[in-house]
This record gives sequence, structure tokens and C-alpha cells, in this order.
Amino acid sequence: MRLTLATLLLALLPTLSSATTSAPVAMPPAAAPAPSVPAVRVALETTAGRIVLELDPGRAPNTVANFLAYVDAGHYNGTIFHRVVPNLLVQGGAFTPDLQLKPDRAPIDNEAGNGLSNLRGTIAAARRPDTKASATAQFFINVVDNPQFDVLDASADVSSGYAVFGRVLEGMEVVDKMRGVETGPAGPFESRVPKTPIIINRATRLPASSGG
Repeated sequence: MRLTLATLLLALLPTLSSATTSAPVAMPPAAAPAPSVPAVRVALETTAGRIVLELDPGRAPNTVANFLAYVDAGHYNGTIFHRVVPNLLVQGGAFTPDLQLKPDRAPIDNEAGNGLSNLRGTIAAARRPDTKASATAQFFINVVDNPQFDVLDASADVSSGYAVFGRVLEGMEVVDKMRGVETGPAGPFESRVPKTPIIINRATRLPASSGG
């Protein structure tokens, strides 16, 4: 099942401000991974700058494994951040610069409710709001605190939350640069697509001892 720009968080968007005022640059608090499960770091080399992610396989093992499978396969190389909502999120992981959807893997179960909240600077798995077990390759980075994306009612798909699986360790200023770009309609999308593509040139795992 593939995610679409129009469906992700559709019910929540009308209530959110579209102002572009930057929030203070502050990292989400580091939640220690489960014992004996070390964090994994991934570097995204983008046309806007370098972002280093710290993933938490202790709290989101399946979501991290899924993301790393795409990283290791080179899936994210040459994809774009196709959706920018200035006071909400930046989203990517599925489309080429000409807005062609890349093939994805089977969807995974939703690991929202794992103790990690959708705070500014966290990375979460995108999914269809009407199907909680529908996350594949797409992800988003929260540019503000978004508690409405946490589990509100686990019994309902639409309110079962979006699984956080890591945080931006370095490069939040790059994410903030993204949120300020000019957007508009493009391809099948009615809005929110950066007019100048923000491309992930390469996504790679960093050595365990790397400081980024």
C-alpha cells in the first residue's frame, strides 16, 4: 500500500497554522534506547544540507529495521522532500524529483505508543490516516511539537498515532531551512510541494563510533 500526499494527516491540517515563523532551535530530549540495543545513526546528504538522524531500535524495532532496509537498498538516494508544511512537518522518502513514486516494500505495523512523542526534531513513519498498519518508505520530521500525532485512541485507525522512531541529532537548521522554502502545486499534488526540489542525494548508515 502506498501513501499519498493528500491523505496523510488530512483531518488535522485545517486546524494548524500556516505561519512560517521559526521555532527556537531545540532538540527533543534524548530517550535512552532499551538496554543492550544501541542507537543507530543515519546521515541524509541533501541539497539543503546534511542531517544526521539518531534512530531508536529499542523503542521502535520494526520501524527502524524498515527504515534501515530502505537506506541499505539505496531507496532514498535521489528522492525528494515532497511535502513541506511550515508549522507542522517536512515529509519525504517516496518520490523522485519529477514526482514519480518509487516502488516500496510491504507495509509494517504501527509502533506508535512506544514512549516516544512527536516532538520538534523527531522523525516518524508516515502512513495513511485511515489504516494504521500502512507505513512503508515515507517519513516525516516534526518541525514543531505535534502531540496530536501521538496515540489518542488506539482502537481507531485515524487516532492510533504516528510512530516516532528517532530524532534529528545534527542539522535541525537544515530542516528549518526546508520549512521556509516556497511551495505550490506540482504533479498530482494540489499544494505543499517545494518549487525547487529538495533532494536526498544519499542516505547512509554511520559507523557506531561516529560522532556524525
